[in-house]
Amino acid sequence: MLRKRDSINYSWEGQRSKYTIADIDQTAFKSYLKRAKKVGRISFENEEPSEVMTKLGLAENESLLNAGAALFVNCGINELQMAKFASDERLTFTDIRRFTGSILDLADKAVQYIIDAMDWRVEFDGSLERKEIPEIPVDAAREAVINAFAHRLIESGQSVEVAIYRSFIEIYSPGKFPDGVTPEMFIREIRKPIRRNPLITRTLYYSKDMESFATGLKRIQDACDEAGCKVEYYGDEYGFTVRFYRHCGEGWGIDMGAKTTGSKVPNVTLDVTLGVILENPVEASVFELIRENASITIPQMAEKLSINRRTVQRAINSLKEKGIIERKGGKRYGYWDVKN
Repeated sequence: MLRKRDSINYSWEGQRSKYTIADIDQTAFKSYLKRAKKVGRISFENEEPSEVMTKLGLAENESLLNAGAALFVNCGINELQMAKFASDERLTFTDIRRFTGSILDLADKAVQYIIDAMDWRVEFDGSLERKEIPEIPVDAAREAVINAFAHRLIESGQSVEVAIYRSFIEIYSPGKFPDGVTPEMFIREIRKPIRRNPLITRTLYYSKDMESFATGLKRIQDACDEAGCKVEYYGDEYGFTVRFYRHCGEGWGIDMGAKTTGSKVPNVTLDVTLGVILENPVEASVFELIRENASITIPQMAEKLSINRRTVQRAINSLKEKGIIERKGGKRYGYWDVKN
């Protein structure tokens, strides 16, 4: 009932916390203030934390409101759980991490975790500089992470979760999607924002870490459409999830038989008889490196192509299965033999 009244005075984020101005993480605070001034959304002459937090409506005297503590104090108000799974099921995990801290600090950790887990490819467009392209747009991933923290039901005590699966990446936010609306409505239509935590979303708007005009989902969708990345949204009575589908090193630029826009095959020179591997730009790039240097190692290929070793290994396995290359000798002194 109190949440429906939409009153800051009665909401969780508008209540006084046990933290004070002295508990603010100065690094996070200064970084936020720098971004907010750069985009021109605030112009405080006095940059003292007590002055800024009061003007932002996040403090009363020296006491921080819950919203201020959630944003700028490294405390247990916010929790982030991240894990990598060996398959597309939550059975065997290969890595698991848990952090508490400020919203902005945890958001950075979550985005970096996703960046490190993703596969990347290199696009050569004829210029001297190569373009490194992730399988999921980084801007879309960051938007989903920030939204997960800003719109969650904080008083539930549940964690924001990032889960890396073999075929997709999920970002989960505790707190169900608002009744009577669907994610598709905010993507297709211009709608008024529904703010669960208006103090937090307003503060993040000032630094342009997020927009407060109900356009977050549309920006995620537009970025994924442009990159040829499939994204889905779904929720239940406990929370809301954004799922980004991965390319898994295969089919980049090919949308199940139909070419996507904005994707190109690397500029490699291949024999006509090997034209089949053009369907997979990662394989094409790996093959070109092997043909140029038969002694090249997997770590060297991963570094040159700016992708991880696992992706290189998948490409090599595929080339072996197609009978295009063969490994001769040991790992240390062996070489790649290109078949006729």
